Amino acid sequence: MTAVLRAELAKQLRRPRTYVALGIVGFIPVLITIALWASPPEFSGRGGTGTFFYYATQTGLFIPAVSLVVLSRLLLPFVVAVFAGDALAAEGGWGTLRYLLVRPVSRGRVFVAKLITVIFFATIGSMLIVVTGLIAGTIAFGWNELPPIASLFGLDQPPGEIARNMFVATLYVGWSMAAAGAFAFMVSTMTDVPAGAIGAGFGLFMTSQIVDQIEPLDEYRNILPTHYLEAWTSLFNPRYSDGEMLSGILIQIPYVIAFCAIGWWWFHRKDIKS
Repeated sequence: MTAVLRAELAKQLRRPRTYVALGIVGFIPVLITIALWASPPEFSGRGGTGTFFYYATQTGLFIPAVSLVVLSRLLLPFVVAVFAGDALAAEGGWGTLRYLLVRPVSRGRVFVAKLITVIFFATIGSMLIVVTGLIAGTIAFGWNELPPIASLFGLDQPPGEIARNMFVATLYVGWSMAAAGAFAFMVSTMTDVPAGAIGAGFGLFMTSQIVDQIEPLDEYRNILPTHYLEAWTSLFNPRYSDGEMLSGILIQIPYVIAFCAIGWWWFHRKDIKS
């Protein structure tokens, strides 16, 4: 299993697509920092995620928060879908899956190795957002305490606590991509066209966000995988309740189990000789 996983990681690290996807994810926080430095927003006083843009110009510690808000809605789910949807579909398109018949490697090992690789690069992508945002933000705006007015909105944490909560928020946002990534991975076992699997995973994420905006469906919106996408923002308010974050973590589990189980079943019965 270790050899299969090592080979899979090495294969992905040799692909230009990996560096392009991760490079874009890492560059956007830098671009956001430049934009806020060139045109700092005024304090709106409305609270919510909008205040992060103002506080990001007061301390670079909030650049990662702004970046998570921006990237978690569109670019990050697409990057996760790229890694997940390309995992097995690309191998099928290239015809390399048929070599499973002559190599002493079980389909189960290949499936697990591919899945771990997807999780690894999805995690790297999420961490890059915060790391590059923190570096760029600190250079541009410094590692400062928040202004006194921030305490009116509960944002009165010291820099060390903000950094710690930002790390937790990153893990949460990464996990919030799990359902879409698992769906793309499942479809990747069913097709030899990577674009189809990528589109399926990204489409699920975007559809969930759209449906979540339909208020008449309020009774059912809490079962959508993106309903609690921004629950992590409560980490920066000392009066927050972690109920929504816990719900956001738990809601991904049935989706991941179901999609991975179907993908496992399909892959073990797939005719890889055709």
